[in-house]
Amino acid sequence: CIHPLFFPFSSRADSLMKIENYSVVTEFILLGIPHTEGMETVLFVIFLLIYIFTLVGNFLILVAIISSSRLHTPMYFFLGLLSTFDIFFPSVSSPKLLVFLSGNSRAISYRGCASQLFFYHFLGCTEGILYSVMSYDRFVAICHPLRYSVIMNPRLCVILATCTTLIGCIHATILTSLTFQLPYCGPNEVHYYLCDIPVVLPLACADSSLAQRVGFTNVGLLALTLLFTILVSYTRIGIAILRIRSAEGRSKAFSTCSAHLAAIMCAYGPVMIIYFQSTPNPLLGAVVQILNNIVSPMLNSLIYSLRNKEVKRALKRVLCGAGLTVEA
Repeated sequence: CIHPLFFPFSSRADSLMKIENYSVVTEFILLGIPHTEGMETVLFVIFLLIYIFTLVGNFLILVAIISSSRLHTPMYFFLGLLSTFDIFFPSVSSPKLLVFLSGNSRAISYRGCASQLFFYHFLGCTEGILYSVMSYDRFVAICHPLRYSVIMNPRLCVILATCTTLIGCIHATILTSLTFQLPYCGPNEVHYYLCDIPVVLPLACADSSLAQRVGFTNVGLLALTLLFTILVSYTRIGIAILRIRSAEGRSKAFSTCSAHLAAIMCAYGPVMIIYFQSTPNPLLGAVVQILNNIVSPMLNSLIYSLRNKEVKRALKRVLCGAGLTVEA
């Protein structure tokens, strides 16, 4: 409540009229995936299966890394972090998506919307930086194998992990502050399945052009910078692999990078599709975002479990220890 005495007497009446007509938005309505009306049951089953598989797959990889002493290396330390983030990242949007696909309320509170936007960008940014860190780890392993244990020492790994999380937190805090410092007093229908900057900012009752420009620049520059660092690392790795004389040596060196490259393509491929669109398509944009934050975390667990022999062996030991049988 704002007391009239806080306003100058000359403008008190006008201010009171503005306050009376001002209604603060306390919740938003998520309208879901565009052009999918009538498909709620099918989508619910599909996304539920993907979500369960994502949680189980990444949890098993995490358990395998922790339980196997052979996997207590920098490479698998970062892979364990990636699996952890891949458990939380789809959990930002999937539970609410499943709730309204099952016929329940599509409403999300104002604070819930802000929290969803924050954690979506925090975890997405952190994963992007982690891919760059993992590419640097592979660069050191292949280009400086004799100094690998010295360079990628436990202290550096902890520092890199801490900085990765800290930068992701700062990035998400800036974007969330820019979005929710604006007043929301009118329409509250979000034409999407989660709260994200492009669909929330148009609902603001004030000029959001500055927030849109800063947000787009922030996200775009960060993504390009991370992608550039990955390309530099893998260019150096490619040159080093080509210099290896034996075919067996080249094959072994490439196999240590193939899973990571596949995971990067799954993460950056959908984003590149969005940016290369000549005219934005709401349905395509939603599909690409679903691939990025729901399907990609599931694919990561498949990629690293199928392409990495050490992870496969550790998973086999974990599953056999639980009384299950799997094929080698």
